[in-house]
Amino acid sequence: MNTTTLRKTALGIAGLAFTGGLAAAPFTTTPAHADTGKPAAKVQHDKRDSGKAKELDLKYEAQTNFYYCGPAATRNALSASGHHINQDEAAKQLGTTEDGTNSAEDTTRVLNKVVGGDKYKTIAIPDRSADDKQTNKLADDIRKAVDNGRAVVANIAGTATDTEGGTHSFQGGHYISVTGYTDNGNKVKIADSANPNTASYWMTTDNLADWIATRGYSA
Repeated sequence: MNTTTLRKTALGIAGLAFTGGLAAAPFTTTPAHADTGKPAAKVQHDKRDSGKAKELDLKYEAQTNFYYCGPAATRNALSASGHHINQDEAAKQLGTTEDGTNSAEDTTRVLNKVVGGDKYKTIAIPDRSADDKQTNKLADDIRKAVDNGRAVVANIAGTATDTEGGTHSFQGGHYISVTGYTDNGNKVKIADSANPNTASYWMTTDNLADWIATRGYSA
């Protein structure tokens, strides 16, 4: 499927919830005020020292079909550390089907297989919203990964708002890559395969943590 078709097609099927459950539903556009079944994103509070920032050089690709968000996010993240794998190969290794990619456990497994060793870990945020400890850990994990040349892959669900006020809604779930940070991890850069017109955007770590809630991430 080419990117022209991609822009016209509802995208964003991810996998099952991190803790298991129903398969994800297709991408939908939801108003920022709509009830997503998850709490509204939190207002960012500076809990870490400000100043430090870093971005990785991502070789971005939009996902090639409606259920390839997991393979695309994995492929994009690996490209940021100089590893090259196509989406079909990533899908094969992830076990992706038309129902999506099962969980962050799968992205962790494939990321480690490609980069070698046991660099990536799977971290769950099991509740409906992230607490301060989980948010701080997410910021620390992103900062450490990016400082070591590795992008993070997150399994998200629901609606979140970026730093420019843009709304991103994936009610059934989705996978994204995190390829940079600023303000020492208080804000992070997202690479989103769903639509090449919004290939990247910045988001507070608080909002991202709540977006990941009930699922998990590979860092």
